[in-house]
Amino acid sequence: TSLLRVGLILLILSDLVLASAESVSMLILGVALWGLHMGFSQGLLAALVADTTPAELKGTAFGIFNLVSGVSMLLASGIAGLFWQTYGSAMTFYAGAVFSAIALILLIAQRSKSTHRLHDHGQ
Repeated sequence: TSLLRVGLILLILSDLVLASAESVSMLILGVALWGLHMGFSQGLLAALVADTTPAELKGTAFGIFNLVSGVSMLLASGIAGLFWQTYGSAMTFYAGAVFSAIALILLIAQRSKSTHRLHDHGQ
Protein backbone atom coordinates (compact mmCIF):
# COMPACT_ATOMS: atom_id res chain seq x y z
CA THR A 1 0.00 0.00 0.00
CA SER A 2 2.97 2.34 0.33
CA LEU A 3 3.37 2.41 -3.46
CA LEU A 4 -0.31 3.21 -3.78
CA ARG A 5 0.10 6.08 -1.30
CA VAL A 6 3.05 7.44 -3.29
CA GLY A 7 1.01 7.14 -6.48
CA LEU A 8 -1.87 9.09 -4.92
CA ILE A 9 0.48 11.79 -3.64
CA LEU A 10 1.96 12.12 -7.13
CA LEU A 11 -1.54 12.37 -8.61
CA ILE A 12 -2.51 15.09 -6.12
CA LEU A 13 0.66 17.04 -6.96
CA SER A 14 0.04 16.57 -10.68
CA ASP A 15 -3.53 17.85 -10.40
CA LEU A 16 -2.43 20.89 -8.38
CA VAL A 17 0.35 21.74 -10.85
CA LEU A 18 -1.95 21.30 -13.85
CA ALA A 19 -4.69 23.39 -12.20
CA SER A 20 -2.32 26.30 -11.72
CA ALA A 21 -0.16 25.88 -14.84
CA GLU A 22 0.39 29.14 -16.68
CA SER A 23 3.38 28.10 -18.75
CA VAL A 24 4.51 25.24 -20.92
CA SER A 25 7.12 24.23 -18.34
CA MET A 26 4.43 23.94 -15.64
CA LEU A 27 2.30 21.90 -18.02
CA ILE A 28 5.24 19.58 -18.71
CA LEU A 29 5.89 19.23 -14.96
CA GLY A 30 2.23 18.36 -14.35
CA VAL A 31 2.24 15.76 -17.11
CA ALA A 32 5.53 14.30 -15.82
CA LEU A 33 4.06 13.97 -12.32
CA TRP A 34 0.98 12.33 -13.80
CA GLY A 35 3.23 9.88 -15.67
CA LEU A 36 5.07 9.05 -12.45
CA HIS A 37 1.70 8.45 -10.79
CA MET A 38 0.78 6.02 -13.56
CA GLY A 39 4.13 4.26 -13.19
CA PHE A 40 3.64 3.80 -9.46
CA SER A 41 0.02 2.72 -9.52
CA GLN A 42 -1.04 1.27 -12.88
CA GLY A 43 0.05 -2.33 -12.37
CA LEU A 44 -0.37 -2.28 -8.62
CA LEU A 45 -4.13 -2.81 -8.50
CA ALA A 46 -3.95 -5.70 -10.97
CA ALA A 47 -1.18 -7.25 -8.86
CA LEU A 48 -3.40 -6.94 -5.77
CA VAL A 49 -6.19 -8.77 -7.60
CA ALA A 50 -3.76 -11.50 -8.66
CA ASP A 51 -2.30 -11.87 -5.16
CA THR A 52 -5.61 -12.00 -3.28
CA THR A 53 -7.75 -14.33 -5.37
CA PRO A 54 -7.67 -18.12 -5.50
CA ALA A 55 -6.38 -19.62 -8.74
CA GLU A 56 -9.79 -20.94 -9.79
CA LEU A 57 -11.35 -17.46 -9.49
CA LYS A 58 -8.61 -15.34 -11.11
CA GLY A 59 -10.42 -15.00 -14.44
CA THR A 60 -13.64 -13.93 -12.73
CA ALA A 61 -11.76 -11.58 -10.41
CA PHE A 62 -9.98 -9.87 -13.30
CA GLY A 63 -13.23 -9.64 -15.24
CA ILE A 64 -14.97 -7.94 -12.32
CA PHE A 65 -11.94 -5.72 -11.68
CA ASN A 66 -11.87 -4.56 -15.31
CA LEU A 67 -15.65 -4.04 -15.37
CA VAL A 68 -15.57 -1.92 -12.21
CA SER A 69 -12.50 -0.03 -13.48
CA GLY A 70 -14.14 0.69 -16.83
CA VAL A 71 -17.42 1.88 -15.31
CA SER A 72 -15.49 4.02 -12.82
CA MET A 73 -13.41 5.58 -15.61
CA LEU A 74 -16.56 6.30 -17.61
CA LEU A 75 -18.22 8.00 -14.63
CA ALA A 76 -15.05 9.91 -13.71
CA SER A 77 -14.62 11.12 -17.30
CA GLY A 78 -18.24 12.27 -17.45
CA ILE A 79 -17.90 14.14 -14.16
CA ALA A 80 -14.59 15.68 -15.28
CA GLY A 81 -16.17 16.79 -18.56
CA LEU A 82 -19.09 18.35 -16.70
CA PHE A 83 -16.72 20.18 -14.33
CA TRP A 84 -14.55 21.35 -17.25
CA GLN A 85 -17.54 22.66 -19.21
CA THR A 86 -19.21 24.26 -16.18
CA TYR A 87 -16.31 25.54 -14.08
CA GLY A 88 -13.24 25.40 -16.34
CA SER A 89 -10.07 23.34 -16.49
CA ALA A 90 -8.52 24.50 -13.22
CA MET A 91 -11.56 23.47 -11.17
CA THR A 92 -11.51 20.06 -12.85
CA PHE A 93 -7.93 19.47 -11.70
CA TYR A 94 -8.64 20.85 -8.22
CA ALA A 95 -11.60 18.46 -7.94
CA GLY A 96 -9.32 15.61 -9.03
CA ALA A 97 -6.86 16.57 -6.29
CA VAL A 98 -9.66 16.59 -3.71
CA PHE A 99 -10.97 13.17 -4.79
CA SER A 100 -7.42 11.79 -4.72
CA ALA A 101 -6.80 13.27 -1.27
CA ILE A 102 -10.00 11.64 0.01
CA ALA A 103 -8.83 8.30 -1.42
CA LEU A 104 -5.43 8.76 0.26
CA ILE A 105 -7.05 9.57 3.61
CA LEU A 106 -9.32 6.51 3.35
CA LEU A 107 -6.34 4.33 2.43
CA ILE A 108 -4.35 5.58 5.42
CA ALA A 109 -7.36 5.16 7.74
CA GLN A 110 -7.95 1.61 6.48
CA ARG A 111 -4.29 0.76 6.94
CA SER A 112 -4.34 2.21 10.45
CA LYS A 113 -7.49 0.23 11.27
CA SER A 114 -5.86 -2.99 10.00
CA THR A 115 -2.71 -2.30 12.04
CA HIS A 116 -4.76 -1.74 15.20
CA ARG A 117 -6.72 -4.94 14.58
CA LEU A 118 -3.49 -6.95 14.23
CA HIS A 119 -2.05 -5.30 17.34
CA ASP A 120 -5.21 -6.03 19.36
CA HIS A 121 -5.01 -9.72 18.43
CA GLY A 122 -1.36 -9.95 19.45
CA GLN A 123 0.02 -10.45 15.97
